[in-house]
Amino acid sequence: MTAEATEPVGYQSPLEKTLGLRSVVLFGLAYMAPIIVLGIFGVIAVKSDGGSGGSYLLATVAMLFTALSYGLMAKHFPVAGSAYTYVRKALDSRAGFIVGWAILLDYLFLPLVIWLIGASYLKDQFPAVPFWVWIVAFIVITSVLNVIGLKVADKANFVLMAFQLLILALFVIFTITHLVGQSDSLLSLRPFTGDSGFGAIAAGSAVAAYSFLGFDAVSTLTEETHDAERTIPRAIVLVALIGGVIFIVVSYFVTLVAPGGTFDNPDSLASDVAKTIGGSLFGAFFLAGLIVAQFTSGLAAQAAVARLLFAMGRDGVLPNKFFGMVWAKFHTPVLNIVLAGLIGLAAIFLSVTTSTSFINFGAFTAFTLVNLSVIAYFFRHRTDQLNPFRYVVIPLIGACIDIALLTQLDQDALVLGLSWLGIGIVYLLVLTRGFTRQPPDLAGIAGAE
Repeated sequence: MTAEATEPVGYQSPLEKTLGLRSVVLFGLAYMAPIIVLGIFGVIAVKSDGGSGGSYLLATVAMLFTALSYGLMAKHFPVAGSAYTYVRKALDSRAGFIVGWAILLDYLFLPLVIWLIGASYLKDQFPAVPFWVWIVAFIVITSVLNVIGLKVADKANFVLMAFQLLILALFVIFTITHLVGQSDSLLSLRPFTGDSGFGAIAAGSAVAAYSFLGFDAVSTLTEETHDAERTIPRAIVLVALIGGVIFIVVSYFVTLVAPGGTFDNPDSLASDVAKTIGGSLFGAFFLAGLIVAQFTSGLAAQAAVARLLFAMGRDGVLPNKFFGMVWAKFHTPVLNIVLAGLIGLAAIFLSVTTSTSFINFGAFTAFTLVNLSVIAYFFRHRTDQLNPFRYVVIPLIGACIDIALLTQLDQDALVLGLSWLGIGIVYLLVLTRGFTRQPPDLAGIAGAE
């Protein structure tokens, strides 16, 4: 291990090592929220023209290549790292800043997407209630709880994950029972091929990648994990693999019940499928589970971005008087929480497809540069212990796949994403006075992730 691998990076995690592989993998899966495969199933079915299974298969392959690169970087930088940390250390500090800026895009808009998905399902269930009411309700409730300082224990996350897996298992069981009762075949290639070929499958996979966001979150547990240099890389790959298998299996069976790519309510399609396969009772059970999952996820996502903005304000990367302010009564960054809520109001005017694609722009940008950072690490630290296939060939394939998926995002997402990167580059020019000094260290991003 090189000297830079042991260098403290920003945020300091608790040093007591208490976690093993199983605990870390469970944390990653809980963070990923497997039920999201049903939350955005209709959107992917439309984008892939009935080939959701193929889209998730392609997305899983892409994520596994990237997960291998994350694993290698976690091995060489065994601290509470992130894409930002890896790119900054292995590639370039300016590229690291851009990755950090892209990650900030994910953090800022992830609560919006979560609230939008939950509101779409509630709107379908209660059509008389205006859509904006659900968005505002999500934002107000989660903002108040975050200002007060609600903390969700890890065990609660595990219980929630078990509840999600139960719903997913029942979904598959009811689907099989329904298909057998209708004398329909359980074997079909259509969920993998769709009706429009590989182009539509690739477009769907660019959105399906949203379901994987958070597979790298286990890197935050590095300093609390036994044998972290071995455990964390394995956990990252296992979380991506297990998540991918769940997504492929569930999307395959749901596609058999709801084939094709044209639906009346694609944003809430899974709710209609739940009623078809399990009746009104299971439909209500499914909706309750999805809303609880979305609420809890939105609560955590808003808290995370508020902490990130606070850390960046405290470190002087963003204006300290606003972003670094903490309300003395509750010891929470109230202005950042409110800002995240105000950004979330944009969900009233956005579709699930556009918003998830927008989030994925930042993710694919970060994933691409993490893959490239592995290649850079190989050429900077070339030894007999570094296998060229693992350090060059695999990450190069991963980077190419990520770039290909990036180009499959819809036009609005590309325009918004490129605009965000443009703002970041201009901001970097100002902070570095035209690249005459080193860019600021976004320590908050390494810690928040």
